[in-house]
Amino acid sequence: MLYRVEGIVIRSMDYGEGNKIVTLLTKGNGKVGVLIRGAKKLKSRHSSLAQPFTYGEFVFFRNSGLGTLNHGEILESHHKLREGLDLAAYASYAAELTDRALQEDEAGSFVFEQLKACLAGLAEGKDAQIVVHVYEMRILETAGYGVQLDECVSCGSAQGPFKLSPAAGGILCTRCYHRDPAALAMSDGAFKLLRLFSRMDLRRLGSIQVKTETKAELKLLIRRLMDMHLGLQLKSRQFLDQLDKYTL
Repeated sequence: MLYRVEGIVIRSMDYGEGNKIVTLLTKGNGKVGVLIRGAKKLKSRHSSLAQPFTYGEFVFFRNSGLGTLNHGEILESHHKLREGLDLAAYASYAAELTDRALQEDEAGSFVFEQLKACLAGLAEGKDAQIVVHVYEMRILETAGYGVQLDECVSCGSAQGPFKLSPAAGGILCTRCYHRDPAALAMSDGAFKLLRLFSRMDLRRLGSIQVKTETKAELKLLIRRLMDMHLGLQLKSRQFLDQLDKYTL
């Protein structure tokens, strides 16, 4: 069967001497693997379609399993995201997270639009850490681990101050702190931003200025949520951590 889809390359790997297999996050068909013949050859008209983060229209044949590219057109190459070390690291993390965290039936059109907005935000020069944190919250929600941040997950109280309990998937009020001794204290600023990120559509993200110490706190809070509910060992995240050591 012939498919014509909008897709974003979230993974690209060599296959044989001259070919590549890409994993696409598509707008309407979930995650799809596509073989691009000759993509490793310098003069191949399809080589650019196999580059990570490329957003394009892909036409491929597929009966079951792996598809085979017939034709494609680049809609946005995102070449900026491959040229700078920092941007490449953040974009790679977003792509790998998408590939590893979501099952086929979870990768719908909303996630496609969020990843598209994530990559666009990075390319436009928005704060990369903030862009990725908002995307992480969207991934948690899509994977079925949305965080309850409006009221205490134990008693339903809306009276703070609150602590974040990754194990419980939300916040605990002072009367319920004892239910999770490992719950994390939060500053007012970090809590407000976490709540904002939990409901924000990345397509509406503007320019947000966040203090360095608040960003460090947000990173810790969201990392604990990601580790608790997804438990993924991502090479791209390890590289980001190494990068942080040299940029702090």
